[in-house]
Amino acid sequence: MSINFGLLDLRAFLAVFDCGNFHKAAERLNLSQPALSRRLRTLEARLGIALFERSTRSVRPTAAGRQLETIARRVLDDLDTSILSINSIGERQPGQITISSIPTAAIYFLPKAIKHFNRQYPHIRLRILDRSPQEVLECVVRGEAEFGINMIGSMESEVMFTQVMEDPYVLACHRNHPLAKRQNLTWRNLEGHALIRIGRDNSGNRAFLDSALTKANVRLDWFYEVNNLTTSLGLVEAGLGATVLPRLATPLGRHPVIITKPIRSPEVTRAIGIVEPRRGRISPVAKLFRDLLLADWRSLIVDGKMKVPRRYA
Repeated sequence: MSINFGLLDLRAFLAVFDCGNFHKAAERLNLSQPALSRRLRTLEARLGIALFERSTRSVRPTAAGRQLETIARRVLDDLDTSILSINSIGERQPGQITISSIPTAAIYFLPKAIKHFNRQYPHIRLRILDRSPQEVLECVVRGEAEFGINMIGSMESEVMFTQVMEDPYVLACHRNHPLAKRQNLTWRNLEGHALIRIGRDNSGNRAFLDSALTKANVRLDWFYEVNNLTTSLGLVEAGLGATVLPRLATPLGRHPVIITKPIRSPEVTRAIGIVEPRRGRISPVAKLFRDLLLADWRSLIVDGKMKVPRRYA
């Protein structure tokens, strides 16, 4: 049996599914509301099923509508991605992707991924909103970013968090620092050394680390306090102290001055992953970049944790 309907019919269906409202869905597709309604009625007639339960106040998907939603998204996503790849269309396709990211992922890891992406899609621009963990979530919820890179799961019902890796906290110090040559470094070995604390009081990293150290009954001497990772690394390079930061935030290559060392007893890690809208879909070019990010992450991970490069003691 041949089922005859158009791609715009599926897009109309998904717009109503996402918006829960014909007026907003019509605006999204730049259609009149009667035209949108006709497309949906045509789709339902050709499928022989009702896709939505309509009332004066709301539009809710039926069980069949929820089943079709998964299929329709996959079909349209695959089609959009395939079209971008035909005859290198994607390589010539202009466009812009906006993502949000916690700064510790944006400073070293993200530029490497962007460099890979830019080689393949040189005409697609990227806009990065480097924000706190809560602000990363809010950017995705408000639609300011297509997806986000974050360190925490979310209680927000409008987004979903897909964990990619466990990122351990490590010590970064000058190569001449007393701790630079110490083997099997523990948190208690850091006691008595002047340390540099990173992050404002509302920083996700700071709150997470403070909570973990309190549970381990470890008290550290935070002698300096800065807001930015780059400032802390500048103080480390000057030999003024050592800092604790996530491994993902450390330089990817061998650094001429800074030594990075794992810290044990206990090992403190944070969950890193992708935050996406629960309803709706990201654009095809954003999906291409997200998939590249995931591939780059997989190259850094063994058994769910980051590999330990040679530069680590």
